[in-house]
Amino acid sequence: MSIEAINEQLLRAIGVGVALLDVKSFSFHFTNDTFEEWFGTPQEGATLNEVLTELDLDSLRAGLREKGRYTAETRFKKKRRTMVIAVDFTPTREGDQEIAVLVCQNITRIRELESMIDSYSMMVERNNREIKREKEQVEKLLLNIMPRAVYEEFKTFGVVTPQLYDPVSVLMLDFVGFTDMVASADPSVTVTELNDIYSAFDRIGEQFGCERIKTIGDAYITVAGLPDPTPDHAKAAANAAIRFIRYLERRNSSHPNQWRCRIGLATGAVVGSVVGIQKYVYDIFGPAVNLASRLQEFSEPMQISVQDDMAVVLREQFEMDSLGTRQIRGFGEQEVWRLLDSSKFVNRTGT
Repeated sequence: MSIEAINEQLLRAIGVGVALLDVKSFSFHFTNDTFEEWFGTPQEGATLNEVLTELDLDSLRAGLREKGRYTAETRFKKKRRTMVIAVDFTPTREGDQEIAVLVCQNITRIRELESMIDSYSMMVERNNREIKREKEQVEKLLLNIMPRAVYEEFKTFGVVTPQLYDPVSVLMLDFVGFTDMVASADPSVTVTELNDIYSAFDRIGEQFGCERIKTIGDAYITVAGLPDPTPDHAKAAANAAIRFIRYLERRNSSHPNQWRCRIGLATGAVVGSVVGIQKYVYDIFGPAVNLASRLQEFSEPMQISVQDDMAVVLREQFEMDSLGTRQIRGFGEQEVWRLLDSSKFVNRTGT
């Protein structure tokens, strides 16, 4: 077997198409079996642009002239499948004749794999965005049910250590006539309005450093002095309570549904922790919570009841009225005070 025949078999074995062309006319002088298998056997006198119709001959000539080489890719259909062929032209001389050696390689599978990789990369990127978005939504949800410091501990360790917070001020708010409103009004309207009110309460509480703990139907609980100690926690809770009522009064002046509340304020110790295994809830327990709940029961609609110990702290900065001594379930007899809105007190007395 001659060297030429051996080279031809090797070229065919590795799937390389080879052709020799006249540089001036780009007419074919020779094609191997692989080239003919892909493109067919060129007829006598056939030129390159008749076989590889997508090639830019001007760019080919410029590449051979300026760089001494030209590479490109071309596509063609074969039995319903689009093949991608990499072509490489290199000029050479055979006697006085200038010849271009054309080497073709089938890179269809490579391009298909690249396309698959690109698609996979896009899918991974899209999934990462979705995971990030879901993570942010979960974080936002958890931050709605627990303080950030508690969330950070939960995220880092997977558990939350119960903490004693002493002292803090607890605000317990309950709406008057809520059950009758639910029974008589459109449920969607009631829920929408309740959501608007609670959102406003959250914003107000945030202004004064109060941490909303939870809502139970028409009950709203927020705490000042948790999780970070606050020296003026009583003042913060009192300011929030007054502004809750101001907000409802302004809202009631322009809405058909009249939302009226009772508020109880108490100072003391609470324990805060996440409860539940599958459904996480951050909650607080302790005497201050129970006392605030009892005190709001003594309040008239749109009024704020305050325990005696807390009233002592607030008396220098807020207007207070005594409601007398009351028997408080679980706490015995204590004097209860009503917290007044100082702006109304000034308007009432004219001072």
